[in-house]
Amino acid sequence: MHPKSLAPLTFAFVMVLPAAAEAHVSISSGPAFADTTGEVTFSVGHGCEGNDTYRVDVEIPPGVTAVRPMTSDFGDVNVMTDDAGTIVMVSWQKAEASLQPKDTQFYKLLVRMKPPAEPFSTLYFPAHQTCKNADDTLTVVDWVGLDETETDVEPAPALQILPRRFPGWNKFSVPSRIDDLAAFFPDAQIVWLDDAAFSINPTTVDLIGQTAGVTLLDAIPASSEIWVRY
Repeated sequence: MHPKSLAPLTFAFVMVLPAAAEAHVSISSGPAFADTTGEVTFSVGHGCEGNDTYRVDVEIPPGVTAVRPMTSDFGDVNVMTDDAGTIVMVSWQKAEASLQPKDTQFYKLLVRMKPPAEPFSTLYFPAHQTCKNADDTLTVVDWVGLDETETDVEPAPALQILPRRFPGWNKFSVPSRIDDLAAFFPDAQIVWLDDAAFSINPTTVDLIGQTAGVTLLDAIPASSEIWVRY
């Protein structure tokens, strides 16, 4: 079914955007665009066991270039490079005088970067969160899990990579299966695959369910062609 034949459905809603996840260290800026420089925000929602966050180390995965971190509430930021001069880790560490007596603060750590030209993929940024208590004891939490089945480790911050798009209808080829549609299409008005449609907006979801011949799209198989309206 061509999406243009369902114009009443695609216009009859109000845009709703998802709230940023309140994980300890996560990416709250949403998806990035393939082979395009942009800003990625790492959010630190909580400290460790009631103590303030003292240091955050974020590993930069291969293929990410043009890495330029920004200073923050932690003050200056440091980078670690490999033998070729490529940035492989970005580290923020608080001055001792800035350390809070309790876990009361929310932090945003920003890095400008260029993801690889791999649309509809996910990049993982293993992160290491260090907290310090009043007697200078350090607690480290490693956010390094790369698979939902890894229940014994905390999940690494994940960045979904999208192709460049334009306002209105866009046609994309999806090379690999997508199960988490909300992560890849948080600001899409509607996503179409054949006679199935997805939207993060509950009003649009209701309209999809009420439209004859249309089913709810819950996953996109590999090697699919989809229509997306932004």
